[in-house]
Amino acid sequence: MNLFVIGATGFVGGALAQHLSAEGHAVSGLARTRNAAATLDSRGITPVAGDLDEHRGAVLKAAQTADAVIYAAQAGPAQETATVQDLVRALSGTRKTFVFLSGTGVLVQRTAGAWSPDVFAEDDPFTPEPLAAYRKAAEDTVMAAADNGLRSMVIRPGLIWGPGDHGHVSTVYRSVAATGAACYVGEGLNTYSHVHIDDVTRLFSLALEKGRHGGLYHAVAGEIPNRWIAERVAADLGVKAHSLTSEEATGVWGEFGALIMSVSGRIRAVRAQQDLGWQPRHTDMLTMIGEERLRRLAIPSG
Repeated sequence: MNLFVIGATGFVGGALAQHLSAEGHAVSGLARTRNAAATLDSRGITPVAGDLDEHRGAVLKAAQTADAVIYAAQAGPAQETATVQDLVRALSGTRKTFVFLSGTGVLVQRTAGAWSPDVFAEDDPFTPEPLAAYRKAAEDTVMAAADNGLRSMVIRPGLIWGPGDHGHVSTVYRSVAATGAACYVGEGLNTYSHVHIDDVTRLFSLALEKGRHGGLYHAVAGEIPNRWIAERVAADLGVKAHSLTSEEATGVWGEFGALIMSVSGRIRAVRAQQDLGWQPRHTDMLTMIGEERLRRLAIPSG
């Protein structure tokens, strides 16, 4: 297939572009700068000059010439909303494939570090997180387009981990640099479902091959309470694990980072497994503990 990846220089989009290229697809990727274009070219990905603002027209043109389009960008709310709407309009009626990368941020619960019993499968109703309302609206736009001659799908993974990630484990290591302890919020029993980047890319391949029109697919391999992560990091570095109040967490990670480290986001991948036959191969996020790249994050700057 001729595939166009929007976000091909990012963590997830980059892994997707390389994975799909290795499978034999002809892959092009959006490049906002010359450096980004050079990076894509070095990876065997054809760069497409453009962006999601003034040069969005180039994005739409590339999308219209591709067999399938994957949106995996990390854009602001206004950019994402406008881009998804424009892509749906441009691709409706073409019978092409459009896959939108979302995330479980749309359904997290603000538990302030407490455990939540709620676990959501793809078809389960939930109250959207207000800060991610724009993302849920984008999901709805993409899925509704399946009724207008577009094979559109949404993939909603949990916390994605793997080489070069910026997830919860790395966040806890950074807290050591700031406080001297491996930190969590409140009781630290809040849990965020996780999945390895390689398992996410395999799910995209399966969705491209046999995903249904209007399909929504979760990706999850396991879940670990934040306090357990902190305790393992503490053991690795020979420091203490420490509970933070919400106010203290904001001082360590910033307002948004503190929120992410205090919420619960638990999912099940029912449709991904039943409809696509997807199964995760990497189930233990704690295997990252002790990586040198992570230990370097615990060293105070200056």
